[in-house]
Amino acid sequence: MSLDIFWFLPTSGDTRYLGVSDSGRAPTNAYVRQIAVAADELGYDDLLIPTGSSCLDPWVTAASLAPVTRRIKLLVALRTSLGNVTASARQAATLDEALGGRLLLNVVPGGDATELAADGVFLDHEQRYEYANEFLTVWRSLFSGEEIDFEGMHVRVKGAKNFHEPVQKPYPPLFFGGSSPAAHEIAAEHVDTYLTWGELPAAVAAKFADVRERAARRGRKPRFGVRLHVIVRETNDEAWAAADSLISKLTDKDIADSQQNFARMDSVGQKRMAELHGGQRDKLEISPNLWAGVGLVRGGAGTALVGDPQTVVERLLEYVEAGADSFVLSGYPHLEEAYRFAELVFPLLPGKKPVTTMQRQTGGAFDVRAVSSKQ
Repeated sequence: MSLDIFWFLPTSGDTRYLGVSDSGRAPTNAYVRQIAVAADELGYDDLLIPTGSSCLDPWVTAASLAPVTRRIKLLVALRTSLGNVTASARQAATLDEALGGRLLLNVVPGGDATELAADGVFLDHEQRYEYANEFLTVWRSLFSGEEIDFEGMHVRVKGAKNFHEPVQKPYPPLFFGGSSPAAHEIAAEHVDTYLTWGELPAAVAAKFADVRERAARRGRKPRFGVRLHVIVRETNDEAWAAADSLISKLTDKDIADSQQNFARMDSVGQKRMAELHGGQRDKLEISPNLWAGVGLVRGGAGTALVGDPQTVVERLLEYVEAGADSFVLSGYPHLEEAYRFAELVFPLLPGKKPVTTMQRQTGGAFDVRAVSSKQ
């Protein structure tokens, strides 16, 4: 099967240290374009553009990358709770055409009620997933070319129609992550790839199995992916030293304040992330080479694979064994770590090679998609 390697665009800022940092980088468009161009040239398959109140707008950011990237696909947030369904379909078709068929969409119902309230959305957890289900039902139907009438609890349209076809048919692929039963139902019913944050491989395998079973009852077969940070160095000792350095400026107050903030959220996935470390610095290696230090102060994906290139590849393949065929990766700072991971790890991944200097200069045709040949 094919194995897609994503990199991450830090649209809320970048840093060498978590917490209060003296080396932070503002998320200017010039900086995020620099990372995007590097990822494109290095041979990453896809690029995740995140969303949130502290992030640059993902759609505007993606549009700014259309003229400076050539082959990498862009995974852009589709905020079901915030967007108008008909307008969102029109935006997706427009951006997919501008990108030449390189748009992917990350369905995000939202997991922080306080953040959503600031954007004018007052829905509890279950209501957000009811909304997402109705939104996606209409959104997908709009790409049939037919005129749609729909009246649900949250979404209502009359005579809705999408007049612009995307390059990808029937529509740009849908990605989605969530850990609650309601989220798994959305994944089974609507999406093409289900994503999970980097929990222990056995827990990831169980989540994949549940979504796979729910989807099979609908005659569907989604793909699966894992969202992780990576800290890879030439030796294991160097990698663990880099992990320690990343959290070296954190105070106990930083950690306590962050964990208190995460505790008020109604996200099941965020709760599972917090339970991996319990806010304790001395309990961060939760599985061999799986380190939960990022989650001490960062919401969302809170774990990293730490080690030398061979070790990191072995751990990635454990997730492949669990069912993953995509990895959404990141590392601090994201520009330097994009190069480091590509140079150290790509040569060890089955079928994956960094783009050569000659290929960058000539713009010649090449195939950089990874193929898992693990027997």
